[in-house]
Amino acid sequence: MQQSPVTMQPFAEKETRMDLLLWRHAEAEEGIPDLKRKLTARGEKQAQQVAGWLKQHAPNKLRILSSPALRCQQTATALSPAFATDKRLSADSSPANLLAAIGWPEGGNIGNNAVLVVGHQPVLGQTAALLLSGAEADWSIKKGALWWFSNRTRRGETQTILRAALSADLT
Repeated sequence: MQQSPVTMQPFAEKETRMDLLLWRHAEAEEGIPDLKRKLTARGEKQAQQVAGWLKQHAPNKLRILSSPALRCQQTATALSPAFATDKRLSADSSPANLLAAIGWPEGGNIGNNAVLVVGHQPVLGQTAALLLSGAEADWSIKKGALWWFSNRTRRGETQTILRAALSADLT
């Protein structure tokens, strides 16, 4: 009996993807202690506007992480009461701490495909600069604004893409 020849298929590398959404807390009251500052009425409106946009456009199974600051937690609550607090997202954090907290970009390989971080300047702007340019820089993200990045690996090439950037008044 003649056996059929075996056809070898080239190894197909798995494509991966992870989404990171950076949401700066909405407008907050001035005062001390910093961690207890609440959103203003305008800030509550900003948070609701961006949360409304996110409810329509955000990826499925979005994991939400917030700074321990009250203004960040109030911003996150506008979208969902189901969020985790992470001290690595505090106002004095760094891009390295933020990316470690979410597992960027390896999280896409282990099932953490979409993470929303509610945090502060300057770390959010510095992280955005790092993701898009490869170097930290002091970029500004407006209060209440959202920047959405995707990291993907295709055919061995890693790419970071800005999918959306919007402020509360543009939602």
